[in-house]
Amino acid sequence: MTHRILSATLVAAMALSFTMSMEASAQTQPKKEPTAAQMAARERMSKCSAEWKEAKAGGQMEPGTKWPKFWSACNSRLKGKNV
Repeated sequence: MTHRILSATLVAAMALSFTMSMEASAQTQPKKEPTAAQMAARERMSKCSAEWKEAKAGGQMEPGTKWPKFWSACNSRLKGKNV
């Protein structure tokens, strides 16, 4: 009998804890807007991604070129244009 009461109490406590954590996460502050630098970085990544897809589809990539190396070069090039 004691085991059943203890189990029921434990289940109720876990359910209450879960419910309270869900309510707390729903009441968090709204997300901050991205900064101008973050928006510029996202735009450069989108442009480089499009270039990557075109170059890969057109067979214009050097063998063994991976995205991180391509992204680094493309990002530097696009940053240079904006400066």
